[in-house]
Amino acid sequence: MQLIDIKRLVLSSNDGEKDRPGQTNVGVLTNTRVKPKKPAMYRVLLLNDDFTPMEFVVYILEKFFGKNTQDAAEIMLQVHHGGVGICGVYTCEIAETKVHLVMDHAYKNGHPLQCTMEKE
Repeated sequence: MQLIDIKRLVLSSNDGEKDRPGQTNVGVLTNTRVKPKKPAMYRVLLLNDDFTPMEFVVYILEKFFGKNTQDAAEIMLQVHHGGVGICGVYTCEIAETKVHLVMDHAYKNGHPLQCTMEKE
């Protein structure tokens, strides 16, 4: 986190006279504000394999990534032809959760579909 210090110097006026005993001349007030960084973002990727049906990939994209049928089909074709497709960009915790949900659902349905994430 980046810290921003705001300092205010408070001086009491003594009209050019020398310090007198018991008189306070200087006080410092420090306020520290924390400026939070934006979280790192991660791409969630689907990887191509020769066994997972295209319809299942479209279903995964609709169910776990909120894609409409047309967008899901386009991403599925990117996976099929290019070997990898970007499902979305999320913070680390959300990306990890989506990867685990997809992998678990694919495993339960008997498909070897691979899902991973990488830092953007």
